[in-house]
Parts: sequence; C-alpha cells; structure tokens
Amino acid sequence: MTFYERLNKETEVMRKELYSVPQLMDGLKGNISRETYIAYLTQAFHHVRHTVRFLMAMGVHLPESKKWLHDAIAEYIEEEKGHEEWILNDISAAGGDKERARNATPNLETQVLVAYNYDYIARKNPVGFLGMVFMLESTSIQIANNGADALKAKLNLPQTAFTYLYSHGALDIEHMKFFEQLVNRITDPADQAAIIEVAQNAFRLFANVLRSIPHVQEIRHAA
Repeated sequence: MTFYERLNKETEVMRKELYSVPQLMDGLKGNISRETYIAYLTQAFHHVRHTVRFLMAMGVHLPESKKWLHDAIAEYIEEEKGHEEWILNDISAAGGDKERARNATPNLETQVLVAYNYDYIARKNPVGFLGMVFMLESTSIQIANNGADALKAKLNLPQTAFTYLYSHGALDIEHMKFFEQLVNRITDPADQAAIIEVAQNAFRLFANVLRSIPHVQEIRHAA
C-alpha cells in the first residue's frame, strides 16, 4: 500500500461523516436556498483567503532537510493565488453583497479550522498541512461540479455564480495526481503521521463549518 492509499483509507470514516452533513447532501441535489449558497460561499471565502498564507507559513517552518518541498509549495501558491476573489465575485453574481461578505466575521467553526492549521504548522509539524490540502482537493473532486450543476438548475443562477466550484472541480483532478506523487515521496513516519492527523481533523472541522451554515431547506423538511 502506498502512503497515498493509506491516507485515503485512514480518513474514510471522517470523509463519510463530512458527506453526511445535511447542508452538503441537500446542496448536491440543489435543495438549498440562494441564501444558504451565499452563506456557504462567505465561509469558503474566509478560509480560502488563508490558503496562500498557510502554504507560505509551511515553507517558512520547514527544516532544512525538508526544503525539497519548496518547489511543490511554490507551485501550489501559484495555483491558489486569487481564488478568494473568485468566491467574492460568485457571491455578487448570485445576488449577494461581496463587500459585506469580505468584511463579515467568520463563523466560529471557520475560525477554528483556520486557527488549527496555523497552530499545527507553527507548533507541531509544517508537513502536516498537506493533510488539509488532501481534504480540500479530494472533497472538491467529489462535490464541486455535481453541486454546481444541481444548484445552477434549481436556483436559476448564471454560470458566473459558480466560478469557484466549477474551477475546483476541474483543477483538483490534476492537483490530486500531483498530490499523490508528492506524498508518496514522503517516507518519514513522523511526517506521514502528521499528514494523516491533520487530514482526519480537517474533515471533521470542515464538516462543522458546513453544519454552521443556516440551512433553510432543512428547516422546511422539519416543518
């Protein structure tokens, strides 16, 4: 079993927990309101805006023996720059106020996800951040395009309201091939354990982010 295969196996339970969140399940069917979609994008903005900063912090904290990872970090940074602005533009295209979203206080669950990654990078093992990368990119592949197609049809929103989801659905397929090759080069047991730990916790924390989003459709079902 390669390390990438092991990573998939050891995060399976947490991944299933994420995919069982009502906001996500209904979103994949298009059964959420426009307000819920905008609320999701707002929280996405407030963690995605840190992605480049996470990667830079990871590079800064890497020991000399791990500097071979710098090229991969640089490539990720180049790919991820500006994605938070895509999200704000999607909010605007969906009828929301992107400046209000930009200046909003993120939900506590989103703040915890962000803080956890900064803390792990600085205090424990910067290589562990690749676990967060795994969670984000593997999740995007599974949900992005399907969710965008369903929501566009049900909410009658323009293609321009789904730039972030559609771009990640396509981009992250290539990203995951790159990621698989990258993590399979990591042989240090401590680094492997760190990546698995962060990935497991990132799935849990991201599930909490989704649960924190007001979900009008869920309320209607309950009524």
